Amino acid sequence: RGGPDGPALLILAPTHELCAQIKAEVDFLLKGRSGDQAGGAALRSLLVIGQAGMSRQIEALKREKPVIVVGNPSRILALAKMGKLRFGGLRFLVLDEGDRLVSDDMYETASELAALIHRRRPASADLCAVACSATLSSGSRDRLLPLLGKVRGEVTVVETDEAEILRERIGHWAFFSERRRKLQTLRSLLAALRPKKALVIAGRGGEPGKAAAQLQYHHIHAAPLFGDMDGKSRKEAIDGFRSGRIPVLVSSDLAARGLDIPGITHVIALDVPEKEGGYIHRAGRTGRAGKRGIMITIGDAGEMRRLVRLEKKLRITVYPKVLHGGRVYAADASDDGTDGTGSPPHWQPVNPSAERLKVCRSGCRPCPPLQNGTPGR
Repeated sequence: RGGPDGPALLILAPTHELCAQIKAEVDFLLKGRSGDQAGGAALRSLLVIGQAGMSRQIEALKREKPVIVVGNPSRILALAKMGKLRFGGLRFLVLDEGDRLVSDDMYETASELAALIHRRRPASADLCAVACSATLSSGSRDRLLPLLGKVRGEVTVVETDEAEILRERIGHWAFFSERRRKLQTLRSLLAALRPKKALVIAGRGGEPGKAAAQLQYHHIHAAPLFGDMDGKSRKEAIDGFRSGRIPVLVSSDLAARGLDIPGITHVIALDVPEKEGGYIHRAGRTGRAGKRGIMITIGDAGEMRRLVRLEKKLRITVYPKVLHGGRVYAADASDDGTDGTGSPPHWQPVNPSAERLKVCRSGCRPCPPLQNGTPGR
């Protein structure tokens, strides 16, 4: 349990939303549990993020002596430098979204914190350090492994194949849309699918706010989520989406990283990421806990070509779709949205020799509709 020497477990995450989600899961696991000794006090956790008042966090560290601390590296480092957060009793260190923690804007802080933990712990004490990430580029690995070595010495890498989830649990769709018409396409798609819980990825900065405002104007219940929002608005958006009261959450890529909200049925992206890791992180918000989901990309001609390349690298199959008359149609008769009659496709690709993912011409005659807008796989 926690004590004068600090927490036994420290969990680091890159965003306030992810830290808050982890804290909620930790509290669920600690509920009703007490310390090592019989009759010991209840085990406690503490959320330490930059958005909250530091004086209250310092007071909570003194008063509650948490066994688990969850926070972002910058605030954890600040408290440690002030001597308010100690690491003498630390036994476990977890870096969630490890690739993001060693990105250019966070690496210096994470590296300094890891070195400080190493210096302030007894040399004879064991520490297990774990880093988790859905993707890990060679550059991120080169930074992450030495960072873990600073606190543990020996690093073991365990990799899993993302193909099982990407191919077997998630359906991949693509809709062609000119850039200026993407929000109109999004509105039409949401009206056709009527998803129970859809996460929309809408670029950076204030773009999620603008997109959510347009959806609200057209009577689609949506909420934005992006980095510059105040804490109260962010909490209201996430809580409303989690409960199902708000069926559409419009987020930036950064704010969506690590979101673990049960029951997301659709992820809809309004652009195509440059690298396969970005696509994996987006698609990973659905198809969780053994459930199935759909990853949808709305892109222009250039973005569709980029999606073709990602399709090959990830070894997935992206099915082109079209909207017509308020319904979703398969854009290719070989898709699982056909009626099974074996009739030739009505839709024609721009380039007949293109791969499975093709850009649809405007005005093409669609194929028979999918069953409730959902593939049969």
